[in-house]
Amino acid sequence: MTSQTSFNIVIVGQANRLQYEAILFAASLRQQSPGFKGQLIVATPNHSPLWSKSPTLRNKPVIKILESLGAHIVPFDTPEFGEGYPNGNKIQALMALPKGEPFVFFDTDTLVLDDLSRVPFDFSRPGASQNVTGTWPKIELYGPGFTQIWGALYDRFGLDFESSLDLSQPDEYWQRYLYFNAGWFFYKCPHEFGQRYLRYATEIRDNPPPELVCQPMWPWLDQIALPLVIHSLGGGRNMVPPGLLDGEVTCHYRLFPLLYARENDHVIRVLEQIAEPNAIKKVLKQYDPIKYMIYHGRGQKVRALFDQADLPRKERAIRKRIKENGYWMR
Repeated sequence: MTSQTSFNIVIVGQANRLQYEAILFAASLRQQSPGFKGQLIVATPNHSPLWSKSPTLRNKPVIKILESLGAHIVPFDTPEFGEGYPNGNKIQALMALPKGEPFVFFDTDTLVLDDLSRVPFDFSRPGASQNVTGTWPKIELYGPGFTQIWGALYDRFGLDFESSLDLSQPDEYWQRYLYFNAGWFFYKCPHEFGQRYLRYATEIRDNPPPELVCQPMWPWLDQIALPLVIHSLGGGRNMVPPGLLDGEVTCHYRLFPLLYARENDHVIRVLEQIAEPNAIKKVLKQYDPIKYMIYHGRGQKVRALFDQADLPRKERAIRKRIKENGYWMR
């Protein structure tokens, strides 16, 4: 089964590492999914008092490369979130997309590895990445448990909590409760999704239920609100078949040392192929982690430290080994 519906893709680009990741995303999309017919929108936040320095994408060589790859640079406002919570960009950027047109949001630190038409999106039922661990909530001794915390959030927004549960998982185990990585998500209308996402996230931030009094909001707020939004719009788990996004079709690599340490050979080939053209290379070399990891061979040195078929179970062990060998960059 293939996805037949035309849709737009949105990533966030701004005046930091994201602008260079955006080039790699756009280049990988054009190379690996040349049949993609929708718009690639690089949403960039406007400057406002919530930012100490303008976050707006304004590097002319970066913009020129992005546009040559077919990207549309679209500004958006950040009235609710700014420098204090940049993850909020992915929420507010949705308002800059064409209303009523299906969309897929991707974190900018993502590579496209294969034809996106392989992914059978049902845009009437939203979904998001399940490449996630139990990062939130943080359960305190004698404090509320998972059921009380998540139940209070569902109650706050008038949602049915019981129907969100995976009853095959044990009570008070994190996977019983709907929880996503906000690295990708999709729906039929960015404005409907974005308005609800913004309302839920700001309500949780400004007026959390008592059960959340000891819970950290940063950097998890987007991932706290996301399952509530998806459940409220009729979506849930496994809205696309496993193994495609965060697998054969896309890779959410996060940081370049981690990419070289743990991703498969195909990911490395795609990365190094799309970074090879001189026009792209000249711009990407402005960013040291890419300059040294890709072009000066440091990434291959990182890769040689690990057996990709037998990686350390914990990410912190991977990071520790890279740092001990002097190759860590971010």
